[in-house]
Amino acid sequence: MFPEYRDLISKLKQEDNHFARLFKEHNDLDDKITGLENNPVTSGLDEIEELKKQKLHLKDQLYVILQKAEAEAK
Repeated sequence: MFPEYRDLISKLKQEDNHFARLFKEHNDLDDKITGLENNPVTSGLDEIEELKKQKLHLKDQLYVILQKAEAEAK
């Protein structure tokens, strides 16, 4: 996710607790979604779509923080 911000992500994960929490939450959701999609019993659940929406919302929040941090660094 956001390879162009790799260094900034590393920095923010160490210095910004809010960013670190959002980042972890995003990754946890990603793992949960992958597990559900790979399980034949749960692969068709509507819950997966809701989780994907939550994950996208977190990604949007992370991107806003990254853009703001990048602008402040200039």
